Parts: sequence; structure tokens; C-alpha cells
Amino acid sequence: MENSRLRLGSATGRWVLLTTVLGSGMALLDSTVVNVALPALGADLGADMAGLQWTVNAYTLTLAGLILLGGSLGDRYGRRKVFLVGAGWFAAASALCGLAPSVEALVAARALQGVGGALLTPGSLAIIQASFVPEDRPRAIGAWSGLGGVAAAVGPLLGGWLVQTPGWRWVFLINLPLAALVTAVAVRHVPESRDPEAGGRFDVLGAALAALALAGVTYGLIGPRPVPLAIGALLGAGFVLLEIRRSPAALVPVGLFSSRVFTWVNVVTFVMYAAMGVVFFLLVVQLQVSAGFSPSAAGAAMIPVTVLMLLLSSAAGELAKRIGPRLPMTAGILACAAALLLMSRIGAGSSYRTGVLPATALFGLGLSAAVAPLTATVLATAAERYAGVASGVNNAVARTGGLFAVAAIPPLTGLTGDAFRSPAAFTAGFHTTMLIAAAMMGAAALITLLTVRGNVLGASHPHPSCPVEAPPLDG
Repeated sequence: MENSRLRLGSATGRWVLLTTVLGSGMALLDSTVVNVALPALGADLGADMAGLQWTVNAYTLTLAGLILLGGSLGDRYGRRKVFLVGAGWFAAASALCGLAPSVEALVAARALQGVGGALLTPGSLAIIQASFVPEDRPRAIGAWSGLGGVAAAVGPLLGGWLVQTPGWRWVFLINLPLAALVTAVAVRHVPESRDPEAGGRFDVLGAALAALALAGVTYGLIGPRPVPLAIGALLGAGFVLLEIRRSPAALVPVGLFSSRVFTWVNVVTFVMYAAMGVVFFLLVVQLQVSAGFSPSAAGAAMIPVTVLMLLLSSAAGELAKRIGPRLPMTAGILACAAALLLMSRIGAGSSYRTGVLPATALFGLGLSAAVAPLTATVLATAAERYAGVASGVNNAVARTGGLFAVAAIPPLTGLTGDAFRSPAAFTAGFHTTMLIAAAMMGAAALITLLTVRGNVLGASHPHPSCPVEAPPLDG
């Protein structure tokens, strides 16, 4: 692997970290900035709740379905090269989103945008893994997690300002200058890396089955429609059987899951990010529709999450390295569950100081404690040569959790049709949804407590330089 001995404190090391933060941050920013624009674009394009769900899920669907292939492409052809292609594709699709004349055109452009994200996202942490010396990786990952979390949390604030000033289309067009900056910095400063053992055929059939399975299940859940749901489930089972038969040359090598901790932390990722998905989808809408906040004020409600992630995530990564990830992850996820219980009380007449701030501050503390240890734990429990593939696996797990939750939970809680135009109807559904999400966070904390054993991050671990990639923070 080329140029894999950088130190985080070196000038080149800092440029590499900046590039990965900018690249993954662009995708994360888009994931959250769009949510605050949903009421405005829904009104402008005449969309219903299903249209808003698809505006979010079309992007997540192609991202989750193809991110595994994106990681494999980076491993074989060069992680920097694929990262740059993804940045360009993402920018072009963002332009189409900004120019969309209808909700159907917007959904199609969002699906294309997800393809760009699938090329861009796995490369960020794969570049960190390939570029830094093993002892600097936990600190680099902690910094990436914190700054990436900042991008995700700043998104609603930026989105609110854009919606109120130039208009909702600029939540997509803003990606064009960001992509240009990412490209310029990466070309100048990021070393190329690849897996020298990568070869053979790509598992195109596996990628197609994964994407179609996600599409079928998502379409079935939003309906709800039992036939597409059943077809999607069958395609998903076919994908699993295909990967078992083709391993180790499969899109998802079965050997990745030989680590019990890696497997269970991916389960935690799925449940935790499912809960987060509905929070990021609905909270800023609830603040506008029911609590009467402006788009800017609704976005600003997430500032505590931004500040806390920035200040605490890197320290949480270091703490997990010293004492093990089990307790920081468990405590952080439980804090997130408590925050969602507080969010379930937000409604008409809620003030920021007493109704919103305590919930978002606690949510920020919980994410600060949990995300960096979760990321580092996944990174420490699979072989280094699978950096891009394992990144794709964990990213896909996180995205799929959010995808399914955003598709399934709102219809179950009455958030259908024109519910986002009725404050009373939206509030009732929002309250129930937050209670469900809190229960999911509680389940994720319990799984963590029962399954994450030992300190896989400590210096005494027999394979401290064998990490994989983990998911970014977004909805």
C-alpha cells in the first residue's frame, strides 16, 4: 500500500484529514440540509408525505445499495481516484436536483446523487486507514467523526438559511463549489492507495441484487404494499446466498463476519442509525410545522449537537482506546434514548430554551460518546486489506437502517398524505415516532452491553493495525 506511513501531526497528514472530512462532510451535509427544506419544496412542487419520504430515501437507497461496490472499486483502482470521480458525479447530480421541475424529477436526481455518494463516501475513511500509521488512526478517526458530525449538524442551520434567502433549490446547488474545493485539495495533497491483492471479477450481480432488494423493501414499506415488500425480501435472501457461494470473491466477503464483535457492532449500527434516521427526517419538520419555528430557527436548534460533537468526539475516541468501547458506547446510546424521550414532548407552543435545547444537548452528548468508539471498534475488527469493502458494509448497514426506518415508521404512526400540512396530525405522529425511536436506541444500548467484550482498541490487542471502515453520522 502506497504512502501508508503519514503522521497525523505532519502537514501532509493534516491535508489528508481535511480532504476526507470535506468529502464525507459534503455527503453528510446534503443528507441533513435537505430535511429542513422539505416543507418548502413539498409546497413548491405539490408533494405529499410519500413524496417527501422518497426525496430522502431515493438518495439513501442508491447510496446504500451501491456503496459496497464503491468500496471495492476504490480498493482495486485507487481510493483517491474513485473518491474524485464520486465528488464530480455528486456535483453533477446536485445540479440536476437544484433544477428539478417536479417532485418526480427531483426523486430521480436524488437517486443519481446517491450513486455519486456511493463512490465518494467509502473513500474517506479508507484513505485515513491507508494513509496513517496505526497509532495515529484512533485520533484521526475521532477527529473525522467529530468534524463529520459537525457537517451533519450544521446542515439544518445552513439549510434553513438557504431556504429563507435564495430558496430551497440552493440546498443542492451549494454542493457545486464544495465539490470543486474537495477536488482541488485531494488532487494536490492526498496520496493514492489500493489493495494490491484486489483482482478478479466484480460482483455486479451481487450489487444489483442488493440495490433491487432495498428498492423493493423500501417501496413496500412506504405504501405499504405487501407484494413489493415480499419481492424485496426474496431478493435480499438471494443476495445473502449468492455472497456465501461466491466468498471470498463476493461483494461482501463472508470472512468479514468471522469477528463476533464486528458482526454485533454492525447490528448496533443498524438499530442506532435507524432511530437517528427518523429523528433527522422529522425533527426539523416538526419544529416548522407544529412549533412555528422559521426554517433558520429550526436549523439552529441543532447547534448544541454541532458544538458537542466538535468538542468531545476525539476525546471519546481516546477514552475508548484506554478503557474499551463498551461503556462509552452504551452510555452514549442510552443518553440518545433519553434525548428522544424529551423530543417526544416537542409540539405547539414549545420554546427553544425549555422544550428543544435540553433534548438536543443531551442528544449531542450521547452521539459524542458513542459514534467515535463505534467507528473505531468496527475499524479494529477486520483485516486491513478489506478497508474499502468493510467501509462499504458498515456504511450500507447504517444507511439501510435509516432507509427502512424513514420508509416504515411514518406510515405506522399516521404520517401519510398531507399530514405535514396539519400541525395537529403531524404532532401526534411525531410524538409516537420519537417514542419508537427511543425504544430502538435502548435496544441498541442493550446489544452493545451484552456483545462488545474486551478492549479491541487498546495497545495490547494482537492486531491493532487491522481496522475497517465505519459509518458517518447522518440521517
